[in-house]
Amino acid sequence: MLDLNNQSILITGGTGSFGKKMVEMVLHRYPNVKRLVVYSRDELKQFEMSQVFSAARYPAIRYFIGDVRDAHRLQRACEGIDIIIHAAALKQVPAAEYNPMECIKTNVWGAENVINAALDNQVKKVVALSTDKAAAPINLYGATKLCSDKLFIAANNMKGSRDLALSVVRYGNVIGSRGSVIPFFLEQRQKGVLPITHPDMTRFNISLEQGVELVLYALEHAWGGELFVPKIPSYRITDVATAVAPQCEQRIVGIRPGEKLHEDLITETDSYHTLELDYCYVICPSTARWTKNNMPMPRTAKPYRLALPTIRALTTNGSTSSSYASKSHGISTPILWHKAILV
Repeated sequence: MLDLNNQSILITGGTGSFGKKMVEMVLHRYPNVKRLVVYSRDELKQFEMSQVFSAARYPAIRYFIGDVRDAHRLQRACEGIDIIIHAAALKQVPAAEYNPMECIKTNVWGAENVINAALDNQVKKVVALSTDKAAAPINLYGATKLCSDKLFIAANNMKGSRDLALSVVRYGNVIGSRGSVIPFFLEQRQKGVLPITHPDMTRFNISLEQGVELVLYALEHAWGGELFVPKIPSYRITDVATAVAPQCEQRIVGIRPGEKLHEDLITETDSYHTLELDYCYVICPSTARWTKNNMPMPRTAKPYRLALPTIRALTTNGSTSSSYASKSHGISTPILWHKAILV
């Protein structure tokens, strides 16, 4: 069982929505955590967060100003750290399309800096947060996160004799997080009109609590090189708009640069290396050092791939679509949805 008491933890991007929830849950569950370092570049957000999680009330907490782009500062911040949760990223798709190198500096070079800091400071565990946009990416943000995922997974091959395991968790949009669709609709409903990119657009969704739970699961179970994918539902954007503001007009404005109509969590190619567990799916590294006799996953885990003919049959019946994350994948059809994302 995972025990973070007497452990030193650093969270990059720690003042973001995920970081704040991670801090809250760790302090609640593991009151004897040794150190909990919030590493971020925004001094105002750190000040605001420190009003809620103060050092006076929580002696283990620390607030470090720093950017993952700054390798030297990150190296210093990771001294004495046992666990790194890497949540820092530039995440806005249109902004990444317009400012590609800035996104690369944070999401790719920043990932490399985190890996090097872990290798050089005797860190034991690293879990990096990813996104569904990294599965078969069509935009720069997704491409940088796919590159980041590959870096963290490959780093397990260069750790040498170090007692270090690096893994990745991948999930969809976080409900209510900063910059997500629900806060945006709540703000826009005052105007009486909600902009809708496409009436058929769908997105995977997960709560902040579920996201933190997945990270904690990875910390407990990862051997190194795995990519953990939760079993979560998806929603139509129009359904969210109706739920948030049923009285508002829904005005179609067109898909933004770099956006997909439907996202994926596991690609067809990845499905060949995917195991299904009761709690989640695990994409195993293609160059794992594991054998059949020392697989890290439970004995109950089984390779999982839904054949393409089955998917096409489902498509014919109207239960899914060729995009594998169709407009019909709402929370009312979770079983079909969970299968369909895999191919």
